[in-house]
Amino acid sequence: MNAVKTYFLDVITKNYVNFEGRADRKEFWMFFLFNFVIGIVLSFLGGMDNILGTLFTIIYVLYYLGILLPMLSIGARRLHDTDRSGWWWLINFLPIIGWIVLLVFWVLPSTPGQNRFGAAK
Repeated sequence: MNAVKTYFLDVITKNYVNFEGRADRKEFWMFFLFNFVIGIVLSFLGGMDNILGTLFTIIYVLYYLGILLPMLSIGARRLHDTDRSGWWWLINFLPIIGWIVLLVFWVLPSTPGQNRFGAAK
């Protein structure tokens, strides 16, 4: 619970759309996991065939619009942590192979110590 609280305070205060610096694997995957769970819950609730389903679908869309920039920024910072440019995000436009390469980059361990994007956390 403390990790989630720290994560939200960190994201809201200084890393909401920060494309500079580095994000370690734990920070990146906690962000991904949390938003994946939120997405599953909102998607499930949005699947109801009534007015509440429509409301939760709208909330789902607004939520993902709200985390679009933080998702791009933490992905770029995770790439920085592996000593790659954040522009590697664009490889995602290649069908199938692009997201596989991006996933491999995100899973790779951090470069130890200092790299061209700053010091490790």
